[in-house]
Amino acid sequence: MKTLIGGAVAVLLGIIGIAVWFGAFLQILAGAIPPVLLLGGGLALYLGFDELKDSWKKNDGDDEPVADDKDRIAELEKELADLKK
Repeated sequence: MKTLIGGAVAVLLGIIGIAVWFGAFLQILAGAIPPVLLLGGGLALYLGFDELKDSWKKNDGDDEPVADDKDRIAELEKELADLKK
């Protein structure tokens, strides 16, 4: 209950603060948007490049199972089917 009342008071003070200092709020917002875009764009570039490297690695064929793995997979699938019965 204390959290609900505290949250309501914080919202009310925030609305009053924005109304009173609206010009300063817009100035801070204008100063905060470019760095947020810069950091967000950098993160998107990094993640996109990392995903691209992963797709290149998958195309090399290194992740394909060898014949021994295929036999082992078939063996495990058979054991699983037996256990389900």
